Amino acid sequence: MMDIRLTPIDSDCFYHIYNRGVNGEIIFRNERNYNFFLNKIKENLLSVCDIYAYCLMPNHFHLLVRIKNDNELAEIAKNTFTDSKTEKGLHSFNHIFSKQFSRIFNSYSQAFNKENNRHGALIESPFKRKQISSEDYLRKCIIYIHQNPINGCLENYAYSSYKTILSDLPTSLKRAEVIELFEERENFAFCHKKEVDYEF
Repeated sequence: MMDIRLTPIDSDCFYHIYNRGVNGEIIFRNERNYNFFLNKIKENLLSVCDIYAYCLMPNHFHLLVRIKNDNELAEIAKNTFTDSKTEKGLHSFNHIFSKQFSRIFNSYSQAFNKENNRHGALIESPFKRKQISSEDYLRKCIIYIHQNPINGCLENYAYSSYKTILSDLPTSLKRAEVIELFEERENFAFCHKKEVDYEF
């Protein structure tokens, strides 16, 4: 089986990105932790992908992203690596998304460890991902991500994109594109009330 770290993430494709704390350990203990992680996502991922949905839970998280096109990624790679044309393996142009994600994990883990007086790895590596192959699967993934909170109260959960997508508040999420997948906001909300048949 090929090492997932050496499997390129293709441009112009959707991916369900998910991961958890090492051995299921808690990785978000308070509101500050959640907000810090979300800010790191904005700082590091918006240049390489569009974010369609997310949900952060105490010991794991889910993201649905669409990777930018080749031209946009090439520009990021040029500004990130000394020679993006000749770099190989984990430092190549095809792995720019993974590099940005590593920055999130490293920065967040260092801050969390310092705050909680702990040492060592916090989040499993490499991060898990599943390419989304169809529009139907894409809708199911969005619903699955938002249905993660175990209390089932989507409207009141603070650390998912569900409320933001239904609101008119400023956001970096691809809100209009998500709503379009469900045709309208009412149908978006209606579809989230049904259990979804989603397979990893």
